[in-house]
Amino acid sequence: MGKKYKNPPIVEAICEFRFEPDSPWDLVMPGLIYEKVRDTFGKRRQKKEIGWHIEPKVESIVQRVQTRDLMQFLREDESALAQVGPHLLSVNHLKPYRSWQEFLPLIRKGFEAYCEVVEPTNIQRIGLRYVNRIEIPHPRVELEDYFEFYPHVGSNLPQEHGPFTVGIQVPYEDSRDILKVVLTSANTKTLDTMAFILDLDYFLVQPEKAALDQIFEWVDVAHNHVEDAFEACITDRLGQIFEEVVD
Repeated sequence: MGKKYKNPPIVEAICEFRFEPDSPWDLVMPGLIYEKVRDTFGKRRQKKEIGWHIEPKVESIVQRVQTRDLMQFLREDESALAQVGPHLLSVNHLKPYRSWQEFLPLIRKGFEAYCEVVEPTNIQRIGLRYVNRIEIPHPRVELEDYFEFYPHVGSNLPQEHGPFTVGIQVPYEDSRDILKVVLTSANTKTLDTMAFILDLDYFLVQPEKAALDQIFEWVDVAHNHVEDAFEACITDRLGQIFEEVVD
């Protein structure tokens, strides 16, 4: 984040690269990538990812379940990992997340290893996503005291409401990229605490404007926009809960 906090709310940061489907891929490649990253990501395991593929037909929409095998390479404490699969690389950092200066080299290491082995033809999508779990030690809060981004409830509606989700998409860099901002209420285990998920997902929508040899220019720009968006979504009062660290 732009500011450093003693108790940052980040529960997961993800940098994902999807490559063009005409890029080469075979079952030997994950092992070759692992050899290049094992000094950082020493543990490995297989994961099966399940998703839905929607195929429009003339008279209906057909949904099919799709599965794909991913290889995960993890740090010894499992606080960070790289995931590789056909035309996919994802580098994840879980809690505790200390700084961008620690996360960025992990992204670079995974990306360089993937490209050296696979030699992808081009990028299809890049995403940089930060998922924040924000806990406020009060049984009731006025959202506007803690957030600059929250659901508006008109005066003709009851002001008491339950769980909510609110989101927007904002174009950046001449519409090359989009930032999706979602704030959701979350469950807590204690009655005297309220919790929220602030999800900031910045992604590329015009891949022709992001060449492979300029990927980390895009990543730097994306991170700066996500930092700014996080600070723009919270008030000073909420920032005090995270305890800013001044160098």
